[in-house]
Amino acid sequence: MDGTATLFVNGQIFLSPSGIKPGAGGQNAGLQHRAPTFAECMLVRNNTIEFVGARSNAPAAAAQAKVVDLQGKTVLPGFVDGHMHLMLLGQSLTKIDLGKCKSLDDIRATISAYASENPDVPRILCRGWMHSMTPGGVTASALDDVDSQNRPILIDSKDLHSTWCNTAALRELAAESWKDVAGGTIERDADGKLKGLFTEAANMTYVWPWLASVASMQARIAAIRAAIDAYHSCGYTGMIDMAMDEGAWEAVQAMRAEGEVPMRIAAYWLIRPGDDTLAQVDRAIELSKQHNQSTTPDCRIIGIKVICDGIIDACTAALSEPYAAADSDGHVGLPLWTEGELVPVVKRATEGNLQVALHAIGDAAVKMAIDVISAHVPANLRPRIEHLELTNEEDVARLGEKGIVASIQPVHADPAILGAWPKLLGEHRRKRAFAYREFADAGAPLALGSDSPTAPHEPLANIYVGTTRRSYRRPEMSKEDAVNPHFALGLCEAVVAATEGAAWSCCADGSIGRLHDGLSADFVVVDMEWDNVKLLEARVLETWYDGKKVWPAAVGGMSR
Repeated sequence: MDGTATLFVNGQIFLSPSGIKPGAGGQNAGLQHRAPTFAECMLVRNNTIEFVGARSNAPAAAAQAKVVDLQGKTVLPGFVDGHMHLMLLGQSLTKIDLGKCKSLDDIRATISAYASENPDVPRILCRGWMHSMTPGGVTASALDDVDSQNRPILIDSKDLHSTWCNTAALRELAAESWKDVAGGTIERDADGKLKGLFTEAANMTYVWPWLASVASMQARIAAIRAAIDAYHSCGYTGMIDMAMDEGAWEAVQAMRAEGEVPMRIAAYWLIRPGDDTLAQVDRAIELSKQHNQSTTPDCRIIGIKVICDGIIDACTAALSEPYAAADSDGHVGLPLWTEGELVPVVKRATEGNLQVALHAIGDAAVKMAIDVISAHVPANLRPRIEHLELTNEEDVARLGEKGIVASIQPVHADPAILGAWPKLLGEHRRKRAFAYREFADAGAPLALGSDSPTAPHEPLANIYVGTTRRSYRRPEMSKEDAVNPHFALGLCEAVVAATEGAAWSCCADGSIGRLHDGLSADFVVVDMEWDNVKLLEARVLETWYDGKKVWPAAVGGMSR
């Protein structure tokens, strides 16, 4: 047979549990207790896995293959991030991280120090701000004196649903001319003057496109390369982008024109609220006809993404009961889209054979998303709901009955970032948060993602939080701080959701997601114990994409 063959031996080569096929009702039940199964060897030829199993059963070609001694390490399928933001992640890697700040004073000091050390940057871009850091609210003036050059300052909230600007940024954005948009807020004072905060649809409609417009093609390509490099370093070989737009897509295509992009990219086109929503869907349909499983299988437009509500920390997630905070005044949050607005968009996408992904965090938004999908999207299109942070038991059961993908991001369940939730929701509803165990037992297909850059993107950290419900950000937090540990996933279950489950959710399970004969040679070599509590000690040693090593071994790594 033609081509170079490599035989990997003396390791633990993970086999996805036999008979577990995402999409079949109840397919996850019992997986949390399933012990892992490992093969003795794996034969790779060129870009394909040729054999996985016992060495005694290996084909004759294995005798002539180059041998790699894994030295007892574990081989997992290449991770597929089930929900991330490619361009935003790449750009965020150069933004000031405010994630460790605890107050407005901390934020001001951090920005001031950066401004002094970086006198040549045209504007100051930050990320990681949380509303809980500034309980009194935010204003442009609170940032106006932290930089002696008075450069524009733009701060992304951790969840990317808001941008906080100083007065110089408001001038550069020409934000005084912006009109209110449905489902978004342009904060103004009693005199109608801009306060410097843009949330939800206003942020998506105005700030995101503006930031894209001031980034050169070279800068956008550099951001994508940086994101892919970061993903290779922690074991990813695939990603599902959940906010693709023209600027990012142009950059991806320009990068592909320059040569191979060593990452499997499946993208959902972001549909923004407005008068042209159906035209946006038509654009996604047009692109999907050009870039699909048949034409460009490793870089596809596969669906649309609609953000149906906001987030709990900002009290913009749509709830069925009022927020519990004393000053909520009966506020329940409102969906960014009404059902009447959402249905035509979903129907047009379905008619165009696109997948549908609906962001829904609050239980009212989740109910609406399930209602719309159940009525208008066939199960074979693998519809999905993103986040599902607060759900009721009735709707969880419907997820399984309808075969709707539960696209979940365990890193959002980290107890280190949920300190405000008891006050916002009340303890009784907090106990319903992140009900992953129920999703799995109801039979909903699981796709594990990170939502980067809103959260850490490392897949092993994500699996750690999902299986322990403890903090990755602050490992010193006690076991008693775990968030609803009765909803934890099993380790086998979480690994499958982060590999095969994510691949299945974007219709790529026929080529990636498992270590199996005939599939693409995408895999990761990890120094780890099969113990969820010890995952924070695990190290990714090598990442292989399409049969090629794209991330090198650690210093003094495995022998050849």
